[in-house]
Amino acid sequence: MLSKAAEILIGLAVVGLMVNDIFQTAIVPRAVGRRWRASAYWTRATWRLCLAYTRRLSDPEARERVLGVYAPSALILTFVLWLTLLIVGYGLIFHGLRSGIKPSPSLWDAIYFAGTSVLTIGYGDVVATAGGARFFAILAGATGFASVAIVTSFLFALFRAFQEREVFVVTFGTRAGAPPSGVELLVTHARLGLMSDLSGVFREGQRWTAQVLESHLAYPMLPYFRSSHDYESWVAALGALLDAATLLITTLREEAAGEARLMHAIGLHAVHDLTNYFRLRSAEGVGIERSEYEAAGERLRAAGLHPDRTDAAWEAFSALRAAYAGRLNALARFFDIPPAQWVGDRSLIVIEHHGLPAQVVEPVLR
Repeated sequence: MLSKAAEILIGLAVVGLMVNDIFQTAIVPRAVGRRWRASAYWTRATWRLCLAYTRRLSDPEARERVLGVYAPSALILTFVLWLTLLIVGYGLIFHGLRSGIKPSPSLWDAIYFAGTSVLTIGYGDVVATAGGARFFAILAGATGFASVAIVTSFLFALFRAFQEREVFVVTFGTRAGAPPSGVELLVTHARLGLMSDLSGVFREGQRWTAQVLESHLAYPMLPYFRSSHDYESWVAALGALLDAATLLITTLREEAAGEARLMHAIGLHAVHDLTNYFRLRSAEGVGIERSEYEAAGERLRAAGLHPDRTDAAWEAFSALRAAYAGRLNALARFFDIPPAQWVGDRSLIVIEHHGLPAQVVEPVLR
């Protein structure tokens, strides 16, 4: 049996860790490390278990359904984890201070008293009668009330950030396809005579990328939320913006190349910071074959554009894409996004469609 002092110290440590976890996760508006944060380890472990299960499923729709409910479920279970450990921590403290509680509680009775205090229920069947026990009873109630208030505000902020992210993802899909593709973005604008609009698309993409970077580091649970529409994801949208920008800079050299360079810079910043935060390993290299680049050039030419097909253009494209391709694919693999043209697992993508390279994912979307 632990001594009273040891129980109080362990209880204080558990409560302190949970309060720190809630503070770092829900209040601090910037990226924080996972050290001393139980929720970070819990989320990472449960996500890997979820991926291990879904990768055994042969039905893509069933896999997406399971992945789609993971983040909301993990969020609820994280709140339960916080409350449970707060109650256990205060229970250990109350058991160490049992001489000041009437009737003198067993460990389970002390945890029960902690639960009624943290949840501010207070049935009155167990009562703190001495100074130390009374102090921690009041502190437990204040901690529970503050935690519920903080979590409620956190939920509103989290879902607002999710909605802002998804508005761009969905509207971007009308320009870049579903799943989104940088080549499709350029082809669509060329065929509709909207190449002059690309500067505006990249400016909006820059703002969106900055919002994604800020919100996904401030709320580390947010990246796990799947897109609200099939075959779309925030990772693929970011990849499409980067690929379109890289093609404009190196292969097309259109008027929007200046905004494309800014898009490349902020996109590179985003994938670098996100892969570092989630501690993802990334491979080096351009990530696609020369034949895929040539096929993209054929699509661009068929749409009325004039791509540079020289070795120098390929080398310039390879150099710029190699700066982000490995990290982007690391994000795509970790979050198991739906396959896109040049991003993530492309094994389900059909490259040939009516004699021209196309981005077609079963079931065919267009």
